[in-house]
Amino acid sequence: MINSSIKNWALARRKNALQQRAKIIGKIRQFFIDRGYMEVETPHRIPALAPESHIDAVPSGKWFLHPSPELCMKRMLAAGYEKIFQICRCWRGRERGRQHIPEFTLLEWYRVNGDYFALMDECEALIQSLAVGIGLRESVVYREHHILLASPWERITVEEAFGRYANISPKEALKQDIFDEIMVKDIEPQLGIAIPSFIYDYPAERRSLARLKKENSCVAERFEFYLGGLEIANAFTELNDTEEQRNVFQLEIENRRLLGKEIYPMPERFLAELGQMPPSAGIAMGVDRLVMVLLNAKKIDEVVAFLPEEL
Repeated sequence: MINSSIKNWALARRKNALQQRAKIIGKIRQFFIDRGYMEVETPHRIPALAPESHIDAVPSGKWFLHPSPELCMKRMLAAGYEKIFQICRCWRGRERGRQHIPEFTLLEWYRVNGDYFALMDECEALIQSLAVGIGLRESVVYREHHILLASPWERITVEEAFGRYANISPKEALKQDIFDEIMVKDIEPQLGIAIPSFIYDYPAERRSLARLKKENSCVAERFEFYLGGLEIANAFTELNDTEEQRNVFQLEIENRRLLGKEIYPMPERFLAELGQMPPSAGIAMGVDRLVMVLLNAKKIDEVVAFLPEEL
């Protein structure tokens, strides 16, 4: 039996960080409202999700707790909504570490008639606004890195990053099945150190739900955003071709089967409406990780109210 008279000192120590976190979330919300975005809420329990190889869902009865609100939000774009954002809880299985927690908070925003470069601009404006709002002004210190936030930020292609930090091409890395290993060990630690970094134009094999470039179908219009070597966001110019997206999902399902992972049902309602979605761009940003950087926290445990081990 747990003694109810003992004060929860771990929770008490997080009070200042949680107060700052609440302030940051409030300013995120105001940023998007000021830019004409509509805040939306979509279900946390869904019958089918995007079947990606590296994301394991948390079951909820015969359905799943969503790992991201993206499918429902894109259905809203297809129904005529133009600029939407959401701050919500998400769940992913088998994720626990200094930078990961199985129940976490995501900020996602989507806009029609925009592409991934427009999202880079908006991402810059958001982070700069938040820094000013909590008194950091023109820089942030994270992991002993002094990161200047003044524009312009670094924009580096995946091809350039592999040439600079790994001395191997992305194509060859994929062929040797070491692409992800090189990204984690050699490239990610170099990104966002002196200034924030966008790494973009991922190989088509790592496209996820992104559109391929018209002028070069070997790469996808996708970027990831880094601060202090830590991935903060993942963004796409959205793929809105139903059959092409179905084929991508089918490849992911086959990859899951080869890895011995659970096979998820195809999100048929999403696919049925995807063709009605206009040209759009969307981004998912980890709120917990962003707060970590802005508050210079050593691990994610310092910026959330409760840890799984404390429940």
